[in-house]
Amino acid sequence: MQIVVAGQGYVGLPLAVRAAEVGHRVVGYDVNTDRVQQLAAGQSYVRDVDHARLRAVLDSGAYSATSDSDALAGFDIAVITVQTPLRDDAPDLTYIKSCARSLGAHLRPDTTVVLESTTYPGTTEELLVPILEEVSGLKAGVDFLAGFSPERIGNKRWSFGGTPKLVSGIDAKSLDVIKGFYDGIFQTTVAVSGTKVAELAKLLENTFRFVNISMINEMAMLAASLGVDVWEAIDAAATKPFGFTRFTPGPGVGGHCLPVDPMFLSWKAQQELGVPFRFAELAADVNRHMPDYVVRRLVEALNKRGMPVSGSRILLLGMTYKYNATDLRNSPSARIAELLSDLGADVRGTEPNIKDGEAAELRVPLVAATPDEMQAADAVVLLMDHPRFDLKMIEKCATYVLDCRNRLSGPNVDTL
Repeated sequence: MQIVVAGQGYVGLPLAVRAAEVGHRVVGYDVNTDRVQQLAAGQSYVRDVDHARLRAVLDSGAYSATSDSDALAGFDIAVITVQTPLRDDAPDLTYIKSCARSLGAHLRPDTTVVLESTTYPGTTEELLVPILEEVSGLKAGVDFLAGFSPERIGNKRWSFGGTPKLVSGIDAKSLDVIKGFYDGIFQTTVAVSGTKVAELAKLLENTFRFVNISMINEMAMLAASLGVDVWEAIDAAATKPFGFTRFTPGPGVGGHCLPVDPMFLSWKAQQELGVPFRFAELAADVNRHMPDYVVRRLVEALNKRGMPVSGSRILLLGMTYKYNATDLRNSPSARIAELLSDLGADVRGTEPNIKDGEAAELRVPLVAATPDEMQAADAVVLLMDHPRFDLKMIEKCATYVLDCRNRLSGPNVDTL
């Protein structure tokens, strides 16, 4: 089939390449011309797609990248994977709307549009479908098909294709076609009764993680005040084989999903029902202030050593928002750097996963994690325990370490 994947980021590009690998003709559409130029040159910027895989589908002619909306013509199935940011505590669906209009101009009878972008329940049927109908003059469920299938990014254990894929449609025929498409890409597809169920399921997944991370972060703050090692308590609780899921504390939550997705549901509940989603709002408040807590712990540790934070040289290890990531979006490490700089500290960051010139928003210089940098710092803060960090060297060379990941030990180390 002729497939369009609109949005060639960390969700869209892996899907587009995999669809091309299994035999479809795929157009990767993105309004970012710099991205399109990189892709056309065989340069992947997404960790899940290496350069060799991208070049293979380019060379075979199965995949092409474009920012020209005219190239969308002739698709059988179009998948929307554009971003859905939160602005002023409300979902910004500008990218979905714009993409729907571009696709609607090329919609034909018997074509299918699938939304993968995370959003609030009702978006597919109440926003996407009406725009497609308005622009195309066609009727959903009669002339064309539509549905929702939430993106799921794999991890070290679960690959992209091995992670079960939820699918839904606006009617039985839509579900059948959408499931058939994804059956050829994923090992397992799971059909649900409607698009609102699939939309809510995605928010439930991320809200579950968000709330539990918030709980364990607040537990860490409480345990520290009580003089209890929260990491040992977590290990002890995890020995129970049922009724407990292990979560660990950290400097805060970042990225596009966890800080954003639960707020979609909170916004929808307030707009439609007039009630708050209290768990999500409380979790957001706790996680939002974790960088402040890390800074407070560091200031207290420096004060005990007779050193003011102002003028102290502080080295932050790991600036991305999560382990071994290449993404700085909403990174709590960036917020910690900002808070320390505002207090007058001489702040430097170390991030082996970010290339020179890609971290201007951090507003702190990036240096290598060398023994000299460790020794020169008055304090080192381990924010992300990337595998490329030499933990033994850090323990040996750093005068003082605040370890937010429980990876280090020694008389010069405090844990979060």
